[in-house]
Amino acid sequence: MKKLVIRFNAPVMLTFALLSLLVLVLNGLTDGATTTRFFCVYRSSLGDPLTFVRFFGHVLGHSSYSHYINNMLLLLLLGPTLEEKYGGRTIFMTILVTALVTGLVHFIFFPASSLLGASGIVFMMIVLSSFTEMKKDGIPVTLILVVIFYLGGELADGIFNSDNISQLTHIVGGVCGMFFGFSLRGRKR
Repeated sequence: MKKLVIRFNAPVMLTFALLSLLVLVLNGLTDGATTTRFFCVYRSSLGDPLTFVRFFGHVLGHSSYSHYINNMLLLLLLGPTLEEKYGGRTIFMTILVTALVTGLVHFIFFPASSLLGASGIVFMMIVLSSFTEMKKDGIPVTLILVVIFYLGGELADGIFNSDNISQLTHIVGGVCGMFFGFSLRGRKR
């Protein structure tokens, strides 16, 4: 009988999830001070070096355990397959670029609010995962359906709902996923 071994199978995704959990614990221990200081994007001086840290760090911050779990379940479902297909370094770079783009968009267009959470990363991965079997000569139906259902739903929610969810971040994350999907098509680890 073979011995079962537990593997750290997707180091980028697992590290991301663990760092986000650590940030959530710090958030609770500091009554939100660490999250506000390092892990959410809001309008601040470009002369403050932490502003640039927050452009990337906001994806690790979450407002609550349920916010964290909702993002991590999808991230841990989609991420390992993407990490296996494209490699950890490539997926790490897609996370960094998506974090920066969503952070900058929020910083520029929403000066009166703050942004935190990994939902832009999750939406990037949702769209990117629909490219995994894309051939050079066609667009998969799954990509079309993902764009219609997820991004179309976010557009509708952004227009008709008034909540604390940043639909624009979801849309920007999805657009990043589309960009990466077309850029990485045919490329394997």
